[in-house]
Amino acid sequence: MDLGLPGEDDPRRLGVREWLAAHPHPSGRQLAEAGYVVPHWALPFGLDADPLTQLMIDEELRAAGVHRPVNPIGIGWAGPTLMFAGTAEQKERWLWPLLSGEEFWCQLFSEPGAGSDLAALTTRAARDGDEYVINGQKVWNSYAHIAKWGILLARTDPSAAKHAGISYFVCPMQAPGIEVRPLIDMTGEHAFNEVFFTDVRIPADHLVGAEHGGWELAKVTLGNERVSLSGEGALWGMGPTAEDLVELVRAAGGAPEPAGRDRLVSVWIESQILRVLRLRTVSALVSGRAPGAEASVRKAIADAHGQHVMNLARDLAGPFGMLPSSGPVGGWGSVGAAIGDRTWGRGFLYSPALTVGGGTAEVQRNIVAEKVLGLPRDP
Repeated sequence: MDLGLPGEDDPRRLGVREWLAAHPHPSGRQLAEAGYVVPHWALPFGLDADPLTQLMIDEELRAAGVHRPVNPIGIGWAGPTLMFAGTAEQKERWLWPLLSGEEFWCQLFSEPGAGSDLAALTTRAARDGDEYVINGQKVWNSYAHIAKWGILLARTDPSAAKHAGISYFVCPMQAPGIEVRPLIDMTGEHAFNEVFFTDVRIPADHLVGAEHGGWELAKVTLGNERVSLSGEGALWGMGPTAEDLVELVRAAGGAPEPAGRDRLVSVWIESQILRVLRLRTVSALVSGRAPGAEASVRKAIADAHGQHVMNLARDLAGPFGMLPSSGPVGGWGSVGAAIGDRTWGRGFLYSPALTVGGGTAEVQRNIVAEKVLGLPRDP
């Protein structure tokens, strides 16, 4: 698909190259202040860049080997919500160190009794003068153990209807009364946590938007989350792809069984469908049109696709897939040995989370059914 990107002599490309020549090894703060971390954001945090300009900036940074700061929850979810509803003081206070990667963020939404039904949350925030007092528990909080700030949903009016009476806060993760306990997942890694709040005091100016208006802001955050979890890799935009798996198998001599070859073709076809859907979304943006159903449909099928890829990799690896190696096992002379490394083994263990995190597969299909297809609401 031809996106019609301007050529090498476009003034916008030349401007980025001039800046990179003056900043060959830019810091996160320099990238943020230049507007290159989120160029589509409004000034001064972005450049008000149209989609074509965004794509050209991406190309120029990639060609120069420059990487943006890593702060996925901050940049991808908290930042857009602060841009949408934060005060001028809140934006100035939090967005610059957020964009530069100097201050890492986490999300404090899900609870043991309020996962997919997030509006059922019970964590309380009671106003006490110039502070809110927080009590409750959150779970599945990625990187809460290293975050400086968290975006927190808490109930400020327990007598209100379920979706009302919820407020949205910026929570300082080092505040007294916060306890972060690690949750080690199947990969053996510590990314998830559970967080306990016992009489935690948060300044009232950490409230984002109106009191009791947090549900609408939560939808802004989750909307950005579900877009950001739909990249190229098979694991929420990260990790290897179906094409990587096909190339590994090809280099190792091909799949030994017809059934394996058939499954390889299937996951490759899925990957191409996802690629076309992504290109259609980008093409719509470049043409000045709002993305249609493609973004929702792509998220709905991308997670299952990731599981298909990793399940196939495990099966093709055979006994090699049972070894906790950090590199290829036994050379590259067979398909099993080629795939029997930690990249694919970790991917297989990680993949069950794909259809749960960021909204379960069932919830996402309900969204597609109701918002895209116009079907009656699921009773």
